[in-house]
Amino acid sequence: MTRRLFRPVLDRSGRAPALKIVVLILLLVPAAWLATRWIAADLGPRAFTELNHQTGLWTIRFAFLALAVTPFRIIARWPKLIQVRRMIGVAAALYAIAHLLAYAADQAFDLDKVASEITGRVYLIIGFAALIGLVLLLITSTDGMMRRLGGRRWRLLHRLAYVIGALGVVHFVMQSKLDVGQATYMAGFFFWLMGFRLLDARFGERGRVPLWNILALVPLSGLLTMAGEALYFWLHNGVDPGRILLANLSLEAGVRPGWIVIAAAGTVALMGFFRRERSLPTERRVLARGVAAE
Repeated sequence: MTRRLFRPVLDRSGRAPALKIVVLILLLVPAAWLATRWIAADLGPRAFTELNHQTGLWTIRFAFLALAVTPFRIIARWPKLIQVRRMIGVAAALYAIAHLLAYAADQAFDLDKVASEITGRVYLIIGFAALIGLVLLLITSTDGMMRRLGGRRWRLLHRLAYVIGALGVVHFVMQSKLDVGQATYMAGFFFWLMGFRLLDARFGERGRVPLWNILALVPLSGLLTMAGEALYFWLHNGVDPGRILLANLSLEAGVRPGWIVIAAAGTVALMGFFRRERSLPTERRVLARGVAAE
């Protein structure tokens, strides 16, 4: 019984790595924070609406963190990070389920109304499709399901995470209406995540993605974010795209999403640079030993 309780943090040898314990605690923090606010009646006059909003935010955050594990593991040269990818993905699916339950509660659990609302609004259809995808990945996330499906089919199925990420961004942007700041920089992070995977598919078999490619991806992701923001306000509000792009050059309207993406992607790239610089002497020593042995 005790082993089943702690199974999420156990590795295949039955031990509980500190990394998995810390990540599990961090994944539970938003739920604990929301539960505390619920008990203290601190969620405002429409508590279920706020719960729906917050669980949706944490769903896309954790879904993107799960997608970020592979790039960060490669760039930071932290192979053990792969241990927590499944945990983060499971958390994203569970928060997504809570997101749907909060929405149903906000509709007084009138399932006919919930169904008609979802089928009658495009952004809800998109969000529901992302939810179904997350649940599918949750069901097939176990070692048993991996064995049943076979490694190749399992990996092919779990590439659905990329489609879910895209659906999540579209859902987030469409439901945000005018306040699209968070949705925009999440879209920028998605550009970066997908850009890195294209690089990894191109260079990964050679052992590593060239650092200059990772560095070039930083401004590219930022520019795509700025362009996406401008396109949204043009299509949705008829605002001249040039005005939005110029706003990115000024801090009068605050730090724009494109710069947030550049700062985050740049931090990761710099981390990769310093990690590689530190590892170069070791790699040279290993290479020198190999030459001497020959």
